[in-house]
Amino acid sequence: MTAPAPSAYLLLEDGTRFDGDSCGAPLPGAGASTDLRSTGEVVFTTGMSGYQESVTDPSFAGQLIVFTYPHIGNYGVNAAAMESDRIHSRAVIMREAVDRDDAPRAEQGWLSWLAENGIPAISGVDTRALVRHIRDKGAMRGGVFAGEVPQDEAAATVAAEPSMAGQDLASTVTPAQAHTVSRPGQLRGTGDAGSTGDVPDGNANGPLIAAIDTGIKWSIVEELVARGARVRLHPLSDGPDAVLEGDVDAVFLANGPGDPGAVDHVVETIRGVLGKKPVFGICMGHQLLCRAVGLETFKMEFGHRGANHPVKDLTTGRVEITSQNHGFAVQTPDGTGRIEGDEPVRWDTDFGQAELSHLNLYDRTVEGLVLAEANAATVQYHPEAAPGPNDAGYLFDRFLDRIREGGSLADVNRQTGDAAAAKAGVAADGTTPAEAAIAGESAGTSATGSTDGPTATDTTTDGSAA
Repeated sequence: MTAPAPSAYLLLEDGTRFDGDSCGAPLPGAGASTDLRSTGEVVFTTGMSGYQESVTDPSFAGQLIVFTYPHIGNYGVNAAAMESDRIHSRAVIMREAVDRDDAPRAEQGWLSWLAENGIPAISGVDTRALVRHIRDKGAMRGGVFAGEVPQDEAAATVAAEPSMAGQDLASTVTPAQAHTVSRPGQLRGTGDAGSTGDVPDGNANGPLIAAIDTGIKWSIVEELVARGARVRLHPLSDGPDAVLEGDVDAVFLANGPGDPGAVDHVVETIRGVLGKKPVFGICMGHQLLCRAVGLETFKMEFGHRGANHPVKDLTTGRVEITSQNHGFAVQTPDGTGRIEGDEPVRWDTDFGQAELSHLNLYDRTVEGLVLAEANAATVQYHPEAAPGPNDAGYLFDRFLDRIREGGSLADVNRQTGDAAAAKAGVAADGTTPAEAAIAGESAGTSATGSTDGPTATDTTTDGSAA
């Protein structure tokens, strides 16, 4: 008996094909004229949850997301999980999709929601084989097509898709005009104003943060607002004078899609504010700040996307498990993209010395820098998670603390023994309560009064000797 033809397939630019079943918005048939765009860069994310947060993250604009976790959609979708006002991913690729709306807090089924929003999806794909292929060959262009579409026609459509390198996608997700967010719930329309309305009396006495909105996630803004800040979101067209207007207390550089090398006008804006106000950047903001001081960025083979990336703080030796979503990285001084040792590397820049502060333990790429003379710091990962672990949430506490104190950001991205670290149960020397107990037992006196027993060796979270 002949097996039924697949209702959809994914085609990569190298000709590799993966069959499956269409389960989102209807795919057009052969030769159809449509505004539906189901082609882009095919990337994978390893998160076991947070599928709604992922597809609504503006950083995924222009991309097709492959979820490595096999079951996607188990708990439905709800408004509280949105990271922007719409879906930015062009298509979703899954092993086994689920359309449940009976989970706690679920407001709609996952697949019904994708279809309602015009997003194609394909299920039944061998995602393990697909991800291995991307890991071996690198992220590449691809598209999801109806099963009846001839493969040569699909291949021509994929070939017409521009490469991610050189694409300015941040300009497609930036707001039309600056606006201020100053109350919890304001972005989601559950506060006193909608996403484009200012609320002047919200957090009235809080620090004013000017954020260059390259595609900032709502949860990042909410983390800052929850700590008493007012966040003014600027379009990419705003220059240094507009960003610094109104005696802002600090400048925040956020995440976003596309190539950081394609938005040189934003780099020039950052150069115009560096040294005048404290500047803190995450994800794409980290890359843009590095480009602003003269460093280079490069496109990674398949990027970092997921919630399980270990990052080492080179000052304390401690390791955080972080949430990440990026396909570009900051280039190293030797041009290899890798830092082989654990000693801080330093670059001489137009704004003073830049010091490597964090390192990715998967592939040894740059994860954070400090520019003490410019009062600036960066991390490549996402301290707000959404989805992911909360190891790095203290960064928001420390950022606001330093602004209120009028202090330096030189240690804002480091796990030192201040109040923020204390919240995480870390002592001033970087020791957790459990580590302190073990060390105390090892250094204690035995029943016979001897103190020459074995001494505990301090180790970092990744198991290396301190």
